[in-house]
Amino acid sequence: MSETTLRALPPPPSVTRWTILIFVSLAMFGNYYVYDSLGPVVSLLKSDLNYSEQQIGFLISVYNFGAIGALLIGGIIIDRFGTKTALALFASICFIGAVVTAISPIYEVMATGRFIVGLGSEPLIVAATTILAKWFNGKELSLAFGINLSISRFGSASADWSTNFASPLYSNWQDPLWLATAFAGISVTAALLYWSMEKRCEGRFNLSVAAATDKLKLRELFHFNQRYWFIVALCVVFYATIFPFRSFAINYFEQAHGLTHEASGLLNSMMMISAIVATPLFGLLIDKVGKRGLFMTLGCLLMLPMFLAITYLPPGVPIMLFGNAIPLTLLVIMLLLGCVFSLVPAALWPSVAYAVDARRLGTAYATMTLCQQVGWSIVPLVVTKLNAMNNAGADNVAGYAAGMWFYTGLVFIGLVFAFLLWRDDNPPAVIR
Repeated sequence: MSETTLRALPPPPSVTRWTILIFVSLAMFGNYYVYDSLGPVVSLLKSDLNYSEQQIGFLISVYNFGAIGALLIGGIIIDRFGTKTALALFASICFIGAVVTAISPIYEVMATGRFIVGLGSEPLIVAATTILAKWFNGKELSLAFGINLSISRFGSASADWSTNFASPLYSNWQDPLWLATAFAGISVTAALLYWSMEKRCEGRFNLSVAAATDKLKLRELFHFNQRYWFIVALCVVFYATIFPFRSFAINYFEQAHGLTHEASGLLNSMMMISAIVATPLFGLLIDKVGKRGLFMTLGCLLMLPMFLAITYLPPGVPIMLFGNAIPLTLLVIMLLLGCVFSLVPAALWPSVAYAVDARRLGTAYATMTLCQQVGWSIVPLVVTKLNAMNNAGADNVAGYAAGMWFYTGLVFIGLVFAFLLWRDDNPPAVIR
């Protein structure tokens, strides 16, 4: 269809655009649930299948290995086959990965399943972002992205809540993973509904052409300035701390603090619930005030003592939350971590657009995401090695301290880079 003909078409009605948002967000909801479904079964994999700490760590990291492979391909599939086909394809890959993960107790089979999930999950996120840019370009785009992210994070929180609403399934390791497969089925169904809806809209409405999908162009890496690489370094250590901790947190709360499986899952979900509420608020604040380097520094400074507080502070008096006894100190810390998980990314990702030339933005984001996945893949292997070396467990709670100090060290490195970004925002005056 020619550009002249496209401009002559009417814009899509609001009801169509918001229905599209629902379908895309449901696809993301299932995607996030599948990734986080491993955390609640860590203790069962140890007790039922005798998986070691190192094996658990690899199951978490192998997702990132798949994601790295997918990111190296970049947006080629999305550009070649279109967003509607790409969304359905990547959702189907995640579904296949979920099936393979749940189907067998053989360790190599389960690891293969998690690898396949990684192959589909990250490109699915790129496809969803591209779709929203196409349908909401110039109209409520920030609101659409915010709603999409909130619904996606509900997928993560729901995986944690499954220890409560699906507690009978946690009598064995396999049934919770089959539940995750069902949620992956919701993702595929939503992606197919979107495919059908966009197919009907083609030729009827003027759809904005989305920006080019992020691709990694190696020759452009040499054109990025120091500020960009500071942002990348902060991104790597921040996400390499947050996501691995979440994956191990339920098992940690059970072993180190004696919480029930249900209470541990609910406590872990509090970080995502806090983030869902805080993300749009921090986004609006930073858009209004600016000073992204300052906010990243404040976020890292707030995060610095958190893991040591979890380790060494008394858990606090228990309070009843949805029928579960949750220690107050741990609850406050997880809520604060959720705020940090909102504050730092809200300042971090937009900062890239101010640090690099607009023509290289795709490469900048693709490179940053690739580096993020590499760092994220290494940390679970290190933490599980530290836990194994120190015989961490319910009978030796102190053995978990080394891993928590490691998380703290990563946060300190992030604080250094955040401070450098803040200083770059406010260079010292020259004394003459």
